[in-house]
Amino acid sequence: MRIPAATVSRRAAIGALGASVLGGVAGCLGETATAVSLLSAGSLARTFEDHVGPAFEAATDYRLHGEYYGSNAVMRRVESETARPDVITSADATLLRDRLYGSVTDWDVSFATNSLGLAYDASTDLGSRLADGVPWYEVAADSAPGEIAISDPDLDPLGYRAVMAFDLAAAEHGLAEFRETMLQRVYQEPAEPQLLAGIESGDRAAAIVYHNMAVEHDLPFIEFPPAYDFGSPTAADQYATVSYTTDDGYTASGRPVIYNATVHADARNPTAGRRLVQFLLDNPDLLTDAGLSVGSSLPRAHGSPPEGIIV
Repeated sequence: MRIPAATVSRRAAIGALGASVLGGVAGCLGETATAVSLLSAGSLARTFEDHVGPAFEAATDYRLHGEYYGSNAVMRRVESETARPDVITSADATLLRDRLYGSVTDWDVSFATNSLGLAYDASTDLGSRLADGVPWYEVAADSAPGEIAISDPDLDPLGYRAVMAFDLAAAEHGLAEFRETMLQRVYQEPAEPQLLAGIESGDRAAAIVYHNMAVEHDLPFIEFPPAYDFGSPTAADQYATVSYTTDDGYTASGRPVIYNATVHADARNPTAGRRLVQFLLDNPDLLTDAGLSVGSSLPRAHGSPPEGIIV
């Protein structure tokens, strides 16, 4: 099992070279009764650390202690009892339900959506071709090994969605062996919050990321077409034609990006956990400011949320 050590203090992370692995105030998860511990999808690291966390702390006096990994790595940590956070979030709502329902929780709330695309450094040869309007898949097929990064598909829905996007793009644009070509070329980053660090350090030219990640890093972004951006509910049937099986045997079908959250049944501070989840639902502007989308169908409950969660 490959689970990256991806948690550092907020101040240290901001000072590190291009790192976006952000943690809360130094300390263990659930350190004090006035803290709420969070184990979250890595793509939400800056959303929580720069937007939700400070506002939540100001509104409630609860301190946020966050750890951020690929969502499948989050599920593995919870299942193995490596971590017992108050709040768990996932970038794939179905993944959380498949992995944690019946043992850790029996409810969740969906609170935001996202879309997939290519973030890039315009100063590179690859980036200049993208900026000139050359189709991304032509540029990608010509890329040098390691020039483009994706998240590790065995640890992270962003990674397996990138692989699925290669399949869907091949069908959409008539590209022969595109998935195989790309998997031979891309670098697979095991720590999702560091996916864009390679671009910022000059080691890579581009990465397949969610829209909010490009916004947070102020990088140019080419959103994929609805046929494979995983952000269009009307294309859900098309997404479902592809799948990926992780190294631990979980098969994820293609589905729109939906973020959800729950409170661990054995949370150390369940009251604080419920307050954080409710705060997410009550403050969609914090999420849209971070580059996420909150459509009219959100928030939405699945299962029966406990008292204190009003959807």
